[in-house]
Amino acid sequence: MLFRFNLAAQMLVAFVLAILLGVFFGSSIDVIKPLGELFLRLIKFIIAPLILATLVVGVASSANPKQLGRIGAKTIVYYLATTAIAIIIGLIIAFALSPGKGLSLSEGGEIPEAAANEPQSAVTTILNIIPENPFNALTSGNVLQIIFFALFIGVALTLIGEKGLPVLRFFEGFAEIMYKITGIIMKLAPIGIVGLLAPVIGSYGTSVLLPLLKVILAVYLACLLHAFIVYSLTVKTFAKMNPFNFFKGIAPAAFVAFSTASSSGTLPVTIKNTNENLKVPNRISSFVLPLGATINMDGTAIYQGVAVVFIAQFYGLELSFIQLLTVVLMTILASIGTAGVPGAGMVMLAMVLTSVNMPLEGIALIAGIDRILDMMRTSLNVVGDASAAVVVAGSEKALGEKEAA
Repeated sequence: MLFRFNLAAQMLVAFVLAILLGVFFGSSIDVIKPLGELFLRLIKFIIAPLILATLVVGVASSANPKQLGRIGAKTIVYYLATTAIAIIIGLIIAFALSPGKGLSLSEGGEIPEAAANEPQSAVTTILNIIPENPFNALTSGNVLQIIFFALFIGVALTLIGEKGLPVLRFFEGFAEIMYKITGIIMKLAPIGIVGLLAPVIGSYGTSVLLPLLKVILAVYLACLLHAFIVYSLTVKTFAKMNPFNFFKGIAPAAFVAFSTASSSGTLPVTIKNTNENLKVPNRISSFVLPLGATINMDGTAIYQGVAVVFIAQFYGLELSFIQLLTVVLMTILASIGTAGVPGAGMVMLAMVLTSVNMPLEGIALIAGIDRILDMMRTSLNVVGDASAAVVVAGSEKALGEKEAA
């Protein structure tokens, strides 16, 4: 995962460079704003096709009856449930710490267009998720309607079996194309950060950076709470395992994940710790853990919740209950399809912000500290994968069973 580390390092350098340019050149640095606008346009450009391709493949692959069965169903339910809890914890901690309050860009009169949108009722919002014309949803970039369309295609592909294989292969190829395009765009992320952040620093000063310390605190605190409350309860309740023994057993993998910021790269260590220390049989861990590295994103879900609240407060926007519910649903659904995307956290955040009509410019601030946040959220993802393996093995009464020779 060297590319990922290099990209994170580049974004951190770009973050520092943007601060220096903003401080030294002041408002005159606005001349580089088009660089930021270019990056935002490229992000918006990939959202609709990326959601369609990756979610269709994610649903069709995850819900294949031939591959799943009872163990697969338990695993997916566990992952989706803990992701939902994670995003809620992230939102609660974010509102408690209020990382974006104290400075609002709307003070200068620049209130984003999203603030002018009238809140909709729950019934209207639900009805609007169903597109009258899915192709109109794709052309207009209506994220929720695209997700609805993709989910139905993915489910239908699993139901028709072999007849759907040509279509599934098309979407798998299309998804790979979108991964490649996304990777190319993410290489431009450092330039985009400079173009977006430097003009903000030039106009408002370095005080806009102070809330980022609260963002880091909020993400780390929420991740620790999720691990020590949710995972402790699940392994104790469903597997009768002492939470202390669980965390002790998976600690080596968690430390590797923290240092590498890669769930996939940590997978061999996770499997070894889960099999040897937590006594989960290989027949369960070999399925649950790779699937978790693909779709389980509890740490990223927490990050999404904190980031959305931070950006809303930073721009002086109020989040309605419907918008918060949309954030929860979007994060759960996006986790199925975007885990393999380069810069998955940033891409997911762009999708979530788009779904609730919030300014994408806030991504520039978060991206600068992404590496610091990524270490903690990846570590939580790995611990969550292991907890799923323990819970599933416990529910199957398979903990400590002897492997067949």
